Amino acid sequence: MLELFNGWYRRKFSDPASATLLIMLVLSFAVLIFWGDMLAPVLVAIIIAYLLEWPVAKLNAMGLGRTTATSLVLILFISICILAMIGLVPVVWRQGINLLTELPQIWSEAQAWISTLPDKYPGLLYRTDIDNALKGVNERVVGLGEDIITASLSSIVSLVALMIYFILVPLMVFFILKDRGELLANISGIMPKDRRLLKQVGHEMNGQIINYIRGKVIEILIVGTVSTLTFALMDLRYSLLLGVLVGLSVLIPYIGAAVVTFPVGIVALFQWGLTPDFWYLMIAYGIIQALDGNLLVPLLFSEAVSLHPVYIILAVLFFGGLWGFWGVFFAIPLATLVKAVFNAWSEKSHLKESAGQA
Repeated sequence: MLELFNGWYRRKFSDPASATLLIMLVLSFAVLIFWGDMLAPVLVAIIIAYLLEWPVAKLNAMGLGRTTATSLVLILFISICILAMIGLVPVVWRQGINLLTELPQIWSEAQAWISTLPDKYPGLLYRTDIDNALKGVNERVVGLGEDIITASLSSIVSLVALMIYFILVPLMVFFILKDRGELLANISGIMPKDRRLLKQVGHEMNGQIINYIRGKVIEILIVGTVSTLTFALMDLRYSLLLGVLVGLSVLIPYIGAAVVTFPVGIVALFQWGLTPDFWYLMIAYGIIQALDGNLLVPLLFSEAVSLHPVYIILAVLFFGGLWGFWGVFFAIPLATLVKAVFNAWSEKSHLKESAGQA
């Protein structure tokens, strides 16, 4: 067993490039785990700068100076964000508050309906079991309400941090984009010279992440818009809120679509009951999900991310448990990074074995 491990270690890490790649990965994950909260504004600025680099580079190639191109792109990006916050966020927030105020009534009607089940199915369900189950759920609901109040009080501190983000992050994005060449040269100067595998992984990651992000933005816009229009045309309450939730659910493959089905179904059931309108809406929602999974995703991501669904779900669970929301948000790019690293190591091992046989 020990010899087998030693042989594997020599194949994978005898090359200095492999050791460099391993050290950089370990250091990067250590920084994220131990200082991720402290460096969150910097990480957000780096991600935004990475996304805005493409239009800045295009404008720069057209003859605009780097500083001018950066200023124009950043002003446009901030303007779009402000317009979205002014036009979309208040409506979604208002619908969310209204939905929360109606949740007690929804739950009360649900309890009344559940209480009738023992009379409808006397041989299968018993009133004592139903009452005990409802009592346990009510206790959990009370605890959840207390947690929401606590979170609301703590959000005042988060609001202050958010204001800091609004000031610091745009400034950092501007300087990262404007001085990109100088910053990359400084980073390159402190890194090891033998970084062949690191460049290979970076090249593979760069192409896949750009395609993935571009595809996800298009998918969110299409799915969210179609869902909102469908819900509004069918006169479903909270159509914009639910449409936004459906659009954002595509960020979490498979799991997101399953989770967002519950609020859509609950609102429709509370509004119409088990009537034809309810089933029409659920059929329309199912068609949207089917078209997204079987038509839109293959078109947008045919060359972006080739990961098996099992690996995607494992990545969502692992990175989500490690870093919460941001871990879920970047689960697929992180899984792509892991795949790129394994591809680089495997390719190097095959080349070494071929050279040895020759």
